[in-house]
Amino acid sequence: AVIGAGTMGGGISMNFLNAGIPVKILEMKQEALDKGIAIIEKNYQSQVKKGKLKEDKLAQRMGLLSTTLNYDDLKDADLVIEAVFENRSLKAQVTQEAEAVMNAAGVFATNTSTLPISGLAQASVRPTKFVGLHFFSPVDKMRLVEIIKGAHTDDETLARAYDYVLALGKTPIVVNDGRGFFTSRVFGTYVMEGAAMLGEGIPAALIEHAALAAGMPVGPLAVMDETSLSLSVHVMEQTRSDFAAEGKTYVTSAGENIVERMVNEFKRSGRASGAGFYDYPSSGPKRLWSGLKQHFEKPLTGEPQALQLRIKQRLLYRQAVETARCLQENVLTSAHDANIGSIFGIGFPAWTGGALQFVFSEGLETFVNNCRQLAQQHGQGFELSSEVIDCLMKHRP
Repeated sequence: AVIGAGTMGGGISMNFLNAGIPVKILEMKQEALDKGIAIIEKNYQSQVKKGKLKEDKLAQRMGLLSTTLNYDDLKDADLVIEAVFENRSLKAQVTQEAEAVMNAAGVFATNTSTLPISGLAQASVRPTKFVGLHFFSPVDKMRLVEIIKGAHTDDETLARAYDYVLALGKTPIVVNDGRGFFTSRVFGTYVMEGAAMLGEGIPAALIEHAALAAGMPVGPLAVMDETSLSLSVHVMEQTRSDFAAEGKTYVTSAGENIVERMVNEFKRSGRASGAGFYDYPSSGPKRLWSGLKQHFEKPLTGEPQALQLRIKQRLLYRQAVETARCLQENVLTSAHDANIGSIFGIGFPAWTGGALQFVFSEGLETFVNNCRQLAQQHGQGFELSSEVIDCLMKHRP
């Protein structure tokens, strides 16, 4: 069963249907349910028109799909995945209502991309059966699924989650809990470094082109539009709230400040609203918003080619540093998962062999020295602690 018929819920459901596994989608309102099912049907019809799917297969897959507005109808599900909005209280409510009717052996999974699993599991009456299953958007194209182990998740639940991911034909990696886990945490450094450079006055087009030249599949500003600037702001607000509850203060980064300005000051929340870092005209391709030049860009100093090389270095190094930190903090348990996850989950350039392999290809001493210089010029995001350096030395091939 999947709770939520939005973009992620619908995409996750289609993956199970494609694998021949019956799916029941639950929504709170019939209108939302109808809209979600219509999008699934539209996606399948598109595959039929392109010759990728036959009509009989379409009928077979849709025959495996059922819908409900009632939690009682989830009682026979072996696996329930919630794919609702990134709001802690909403997820807690969904967890409690689903668990009240689930069978005792069933697994409850959350598709959160940032909220710590152990914290979400506090709403559960059976935290040993609570696990994170982080699918990536677009779900039909992204091969990786990040399985997140909470503080109380037992081995059987992990094994069953792993089996489900394999049954979908996807690539699983298992990570330990932490804010943003591995992929969202590292992905966040990529997009926010791009936003930070925009705030420094670097032309948006140069940032985007440099990212593509480095081997990233999409520029940081474009991908933030796709995932929604307003969602990024919402995650920041939830993080601030979580920090405050712990008696701590969350300090936003330079990139986060730019994103908040885009949403709150300029009312540009991403592609879904038709206005983000890019404009999305009804006719013709997207184009960078002209306001970026007015509000952020400064005259270039130095050679554009040298600046492009610097941008490429910053974007790749920032992600590699955060990956190394995840390994040292035991969010990641192996260099293998770091490399596989960075390529298939984040889009880290395949030519590097993955984020950690990139570090070792640079040469550990060179990497450390370059990070020291970058930290002096661009902030603590590039700092390597002695513990992280020791960890890299232990995992060096």
